Order: sequence, then C-alpha cells, then structure tokens
Amino acid sequence: MSIFDQLREGISTRDPVATRALAAQFARALAPGTVLALHGDLGVGKTTFVQGLASGLGITAKVTSPTFNLFSVHRGPVNLVHLDAYRLGSAREFEALLVDEFLNPPWILAVEWPERIAEAMPLGALHLELRIQPDQSHHLKLRRADADELAAQA
Repeated sequence: MSIFDQLREGISTRDPVATRALAAQFARALAPGTVLALHGDLGVGKTTFVQGLASGLGITAKVTSPTFNLFSVHRGPVNLVHLDAYRLGSAREFEALLVDEFLNPPWILAVEWPERIAEAMPLGALHLELRIQPDQSHHLKLRRADADELAAQA
C-alpha cells in the first residue's frame, strides 16, 4: 500500500519523531509542483510535519514556523516554500506576497491555515487534516479538494 493510500485511510502517530518520519516518507513520494494544504488547530503538528517534509526533500536547514515572516524558502534538491497563512485575511493578501516568485523548480509549497486563503489554493492541491486524538496521538488524513471546494475555486 502506498503512502498516499495509507494517508487517505488515516494514520496516527504517537510523537513528533514519528510524525516527522511519516512526513519524510510522504515527501519522497510527492511530485515537484505539489501544493500541500495543512489543516488543523493550533499545536496539532503542522510545523512538525513540514520539518519532516524538509528532511524527506533533502533539506538540512532548520525549519521553524514562518508565522511572523509569513513564508520561508528552504533550498535543497527540491525547494520547499513554507507558508503560514494565519495572519492573512484574503487571497489578495496572499497574492501580494508574490510567493510564486520563489517557486523555483523543482518545488513543493506547504501552506498552514489554507482556509484563510481558500480561494487562492490551486485546483488539485492535496489537503492534509491533522488532529489530536483523545489518547494524545496525532491523526493525519489526506484528501483532495472535494467537488464543492473545486467549484468554489473556479
């Protein structure tokens, strides 16, 4: 079973190390040009997941939340652009950042709080839902945008 199939069914991890390892495995399966929308409450592990993505993409630099600078560019064999949209109020604010200027091929774009800029998310973006279970494990589930979201973005 592929990592995509496993994530579509949902995977639970017990600690940040396991979450980063899962994300690294996932990163190695992603096609360049992928946009990954990370959904979940504050503290659910979105940045931890991006740290694992970076590792899986061969990026050795430290990855932290780009909350205050809004996005970070991590260069490696595949470039990772990490956007925290929490402080953005609209797709127009996102577009004003000119993030696309930093999408040097090959690249992956990981967006935390994508619901803040939903209308700017491209069709075909992968959506990963992260949540904390009652037993404190972290549950991750992958989905593509559903038909209603796709219609709203068109």
